[in-house]
Amino acid sequence: MTDWLRTIAFRAFFYIVSVPIVLCVPVAALFGRRAVIGYADGWARVHRWAMRAILGIESRVEGNVPRGQFLYAAKHQAMYETLELQLILDSPAMVLKRELLRIPIWGWATTRYGSIVVDRDASSKALRQLMRDGAAAKASGRSVIVYPEGTRVPPGEMPPLRSGFAGLYKALDLPVVPIATDSGRLLPKKGAKHSGVVTFRIGEPIPPGLPRREAEQRVWEAINALEE
Repeated sequence: MTDWLRTIAFRAFFYIVSVPIVLCVPVAALFGRRAVIGYADGWARVHRWAMRAILGIESRVEGNVPRGQFLYAAKHQAMYETLELQLILDSPAMVLKRELLRIPIWGWATTRYGSIVVDRDASSKALRQLMRDGAAAKASGRSVIVYPEGTRVPPGEMPPLRSGFAGLYKALDLPVVPIATDSGRLLPKKGAKHSGVVTFRIGEPIPPGLPRREAEQRVWEAINALEE
């Protein structure tokens, strides 16, 4: 019962606060991309505070966040990591599924933030666009984060990586830092959320230029390191 009360309180607070934040994004956009990135980080900090204060959820990072420019490849079990990793990893450009651009204002805001849009039913044309956008993010000096399974998955599931990861890996020619998480244990897609600690395990960088199968296998193993 307590978990349900906390879950309802969190949803009410976060979505009520998020609506005016999103509506004001066009104002931040007037001051350029850096302002939008800072504004988005502020929203992520509100999310972090609400998670801790209302749901009793916080993060633990295992391993070291490396310095430099990387392609981060992370496990995706909940919305939690999409905001928390923006803070932990210093605002990398995020690869998002195209469907999210349909959300009024928020979808437009993600393009101002510098997010990279991917079509999950990717044609060769869409994959080429993905690689061009990734290259543009690299040229700007930002790291890139991708959730290579393509969508959130329940704890215990370990699907193969989507083809977009291999395209980005080749186009960016950056070391890959894999990240495992167990967020789904506390934050199931359906039902009440539970208090506790979400673990992020930062893997060792995987060098660029490896054969596709080897790179995918090493990333797949590392992002699933917390699966039982």
